[in-house]
Amino acid sequence: MLLDFLDPVKRNLKKYWDIVSKINEVEEVISPLSNEDLAKKTEEFKERLARGETTSDILIDAFAVVREVAKRTLNMRHFDVQILGGLVLFYGGIAEMKTGEGKTLVATLPLYLNALEGHGGHLVTVNDYLAKRDALWMGPIYKFLGLTVGVIQHEEAFLVDWDDKEKFTVKLVPCTRKVAYLADVTYGTNNEFGFDYLRDHLVVSPEDMVQRELYYAIVDEVDSILIDEARTPLIISGPAEESTEMYYVAKKVADNLIRDVDYETDEKLKTTSLTQDGVKKIEKLLHIDNLYDERFVDLVKHINQALRAKEFFHRDVDYIVKDGEVIIVDEFTGRLMFGRRYSDGLHQAIEAKEGLRVQSENQTLATITFQNYFRMYKKLAGMTGTALTEAREFKEIYNLDVYVIPTNKPVIRVDHPDVVYKTEDAKFRAIVRKIEELYKKGQPVLVGTRSIEKSERLSKMLKRLGIPHNVLNAKYHEKEAEIIKDAGQYKAVTIATNMAGRGVDIKLGEGVAELGGLFVLGTERHEARRIDNQLRGRSGRQGDPGESQFYLSLEDELMRLFGGDQVKSILTTLKVDEDEPIEHPLLSRIIENAQKKVEAYNFSIRKNLLDYDNVLEKQREVIYKEREKILKEPSIRDEIVDMIKEVIASTVSAHFVEEDLDEERKTELEKALSNLMGRNIKLGELTNVKKDELIEQIEDLAVKLYEEKEACFTPDVMRSVEKYLLLRNIDSNWKDHLYAMDELKEGIGLRAYGQKDPLLEYQIESRSLFDAMLDRIKYDTVFMLYRVELAPKEEEKSKIDKVNKKKKR
Repeated sequence: MLLDFLDPVKRNLKKYWDIVSKINEVEEVISPLSNEDLAKKTEEFKERLARGETTSDILIDAFAVVREVAKRTLNMRHFDVQILGGLVLFYGGIAEMKTGEGKTLVATLPLYLNALEGHGGHLVTVNDYLAKRDALWMGPIYKFLGLTVGVIQHEEAFLVDWDDKEKFTVKLVPCTRKVAYLADVTYGTNNEFGFDYLRDHLVVSPEDMVQRELYYAIVDEVDSILIDEARTPLIISGPAEESTEMYYVAKKVADNLIRDVDYETDEKLKTTSLTQDGVKKIEKLLHIDNLYDERFVDLVKHINQALRAKEFFHRDVDYIVKDGEVIIVDEFTGRLMFGRRYSDGLHQAIEAKEGLRVQSENQTLATITFQNYFRMYKKLAGMTGTALTEAREFKEIYNLDVYVIPTNKPVIRVDHPDVVYKTEDAKFRAIVRKIEELYKKGQPVLVGTRSIEKSERLSKMLKRLGIPHNVLNAKYHEKEAEIIKDAGQYKAVTIATNMAGRGVDIKLGEGVAELGGLFVLGTERHEARRIDNQLRGRSGRQGDPGESQFYLSLEDELMRLFGGDQVKSILTTLKVDEDEPIEHPLLSRIIENAQKKVEAYNFSIRKNLLDYDNVLEKQREVIYKEREKILKEPSIRDEIVDMIKEVIASTVSAHFVEEDLDEERKTELEKALSNLMGRNIKLGELTNVKKDELIEQIEDLAVKLYEEKEACFTPDVMRSVEKYLLLRNIDSNWKDHLYAMDELKEGIGLRAYGQKDPLLEYQIESRSLFDAMLDRIKYDTVFMLYRVELAPKEEEKSKIDKVNKKKKR
């Protein structure tokens, strides 16, 4: 008990249980209320907040009201453990709740309470189907209480509206993205929220921004979004001006090179390096003298990417080809990542490898990591079935504590020990035997695979035996949700990649409980223990019976790459028949250690990505705040005048040496000022002039010339022109800066060979690049403002054209 008191997480859970008791006491006061009186509670709560009470003060009453409304509209009453989960989410923690415990209903409690403050809350989920389903499912609760609900989809947006108010049914009504974000509660995916944030910082008019302040977010499947997907930043890009021919050349070169002769590979890091023989062979193939001549720097990069595409990126495992496009398969979730592309030319290398049309490489216009995007919310919370194994990372990166919420009914699922075979072929034969045995018995089985390729291999083997089955590859979320709902029916056999149908409950069919419930069969251990636990958790929901078991082989990727010498020694010493399972006391330890190693390795990758992105994040914050200020300020004239003076001061200073300006430098300064202001500037006689005095004189002249330029426009037009040009120069230079930062990051690791800390070097150099970019923005804006002209009206333009024609004659 003392240990529980010392643990802040357990201590808070005890405190939360006390609040649950108080909410239960209020229920008898709330239950007798009429529908009309219950609906009026929202206005009452808002009035209490306006009088100075806090959301914590009204929490007990608000949660009791939401519970009562859920009973009346959905015929669902929050269990005590769901109220407990709601409290964890409201106070900004992660609620680990097992599959089937009703996380969707839990989120309504804190979302309602936060919405009363008027800021709006986001429910972030993993795919469009779940965002739409959950908003429609929970919509009657919010609508009953007078709240608005928005839904953000990939290319659409909706509001939830009553379909039949008497029957508490709702429907989706199309709306703009901006309206969906203005709703009290907005459902959407992590990708859509993140991309909308980036797009908002590329607009040139405040009316085009769709999001409002990032105030409160509940991230569903928080481990998947904040950890598994955190290694890939969100990127908005535009085409770079580069020929795609080099990718085909690199592909042909890679096809002619032999592994371990012409190049070496590192399977763990997924890198390749050319040998001396390989370099000579390439020089001969391409008829060049020196591959490492500076002219061929890009070629070497393309060849390395072509080799990576050849060795480490496999069709139907890492990507699929659909409608002439390479679509990435998420390695953790098995989901298809539409719209995402590998960076640094790798995607193009895969397109060339597959004989597809190579799309030109894109240049980054805006980028952010999920870590830094979600850390911008004032309040953040999360829920998932599996988070405890990553508790350290959640605390370190997001400052979120993980609370394990007890199940409503005890879990009675039987988790059988792993079965291990010597070879992968033997493992698959054993899996098919087990599926056949379960099918004959009538017990439903859900088979979890790590890749589309493995799913299809199993499917072919089952077809030969005539066993009917469904294969889910996370391609069509809505269709899959319907299929996976029936995975617990009598004799059902379902093969699914790890994430297919995640978030959908599997209910047992009639008589299935007596047969042992749903049997979950894992075909391979995943790199992260969480993913294995998620798969197990599909069975044994709400006190149902169930079973789970993993089938492994010593040839599995995890064992091969991270099991090390121990696995090799077991392989060589064991004299067992291939189709016999291996029993060895070391195996369980090797598997767990391998998973821990990979989890630590992946954490270091994410931490490293974040360390570097934190440098960019500070710069992004400066740029985005400046953009927002420009968009919202009615006039930026004062800022423009200050900018003119800054540019003049730095231009003059650059031509002075120790307070001296000789004739040669004076001529150069005149040229620089003439170039900047677009007219001939002469400085006259300069004898013993002080630098500060000269700067002041030229600043006065520059401002005067600017005022002359202003006189050519109406004030409104001039203010718009100033804003437009400054925003365009910010965007153009920021884009070039991101490219420079990418280049810097790519080569910075080499500094370690010179006994220097690459991250520290990156911080120092990126600061210099950033300062230089700010100077360029100011200079380019001033330069353009001196040259901007009012476009002639159509009538005047035709007169000018006639005059010009006459002159030509």
